[in-house]
Amino acid sequence: MTKPRRKSRRQPAQLAANDNGARQAVEAFTFGDPEPVLSRATMMDMLECYDNGRWYEPPLSRDGLARAFKASPHHSSAIILKRNMLAASFVPSPMLGRSAFAAMVLDYLVFGDCYVQEIRNRLGGVLRLEHSLAKYTRRGLETGRFWWVPNHKDEVAFDLGAVHQLRAADINQEIYGVPEYLSALQSALLNENATLFRRRYFENGSHAGYILYATGEFADGDVDKMREALKRSKGPGNFRNLFVHSPNGKENGIKLLPIAQVGANDEFLGIKNTTRDDVLAAHRVPPQLLGIVPANAGGFGDVTKATDAFFELEIEPLQAVFLELNEMAGLEVVRFRERP
Repeated sequence: MTKPRRKSRRQPAQLAANDNGARQAVEAFTFGDPEPVLSRATMMDMLECYDNGRWYEPPLSRDGLARAFKASPHHSSAIILKRNMLAASFVPSPMLGRSAFAAMVLDYLVFGDCYVQEIRNRLGGVLRLEHSLAKYTRRGLETGRFWWVPNHKDEVAFDLGAVHQLRAADINQEIYGVPEYLSALQSALLNENATLFRRRYFENGSHAGYILYATGEFADGDVDKMREALKRSKGPGNFRNLFVHSPNGKENGIKLLPIAQVGANDEFLGIKNTTRDDVLAAHRVPPQLLGIVPANAGGFGDVTKATDAFFELEIEPLQAVFLELNEMAGLEVVRFRERP
């Protein structure tokens, strides 16, 4: 830390105002509140799966992942596309309906794991499987024990062995799953921040920052009037023109010095396009399947071939993940129709 400087007793610096030798002190003031660009969220901080004596806590905030699901249109659209294609190829059964399966798929793609609960009859037989929200389901310390934790006071323990978990493998722990798109989550959040910043940019009215540099001679109260006029130019009714009259001022007595890039629109488009590509690469979804307009005349190629390749490389491996539920339940509860 540097020591604070003592206040100088010297008079303020003087600046020549016009050709007649009159001198006037420089006056400076700020206007316009700073606009935050990035949020202070620390959702991406990785933690160990510590236990509280009854269950393990997830390594990532489930609430944060749920909110990030809607951060970027390409992020949520890619997940919904996979969910819809899996649900369309699923064959419903009395044990597991299509809606419950679609909810399982959405949990698996967003959180990296999903859960189903066995509903049993009085004799202990399995009647059906119901989806249990991954956001509120926790894995207990006891083998085969799971907990329902909607908040910090109404937790309920499931029956031992009544809940089955499907999870995406993680290199750091083997208790909970971690979503595959984690490496592109920062890009999805930056995409959202760029859009929010651009909205605030237009709503605020003071788009590019600037310095109003005045050296002319002004009558008493003129500076205060200019200050008030600039303050009123923000918010609703912005983009107003400001007229300043200085009868005795010299040329270039009032200057407007921009301190921000006027071409911010190009930077905005660059951020949006780059973060979109990152998200699509993490989800491995062809752009033509998400309705993205190509920037070149050649387009993205045949959409049918792209769909076939996407189904073979992404949807079929996901189908294999959910077929594991048959081994866990000891029954054929998941089955998919063959693609024509």
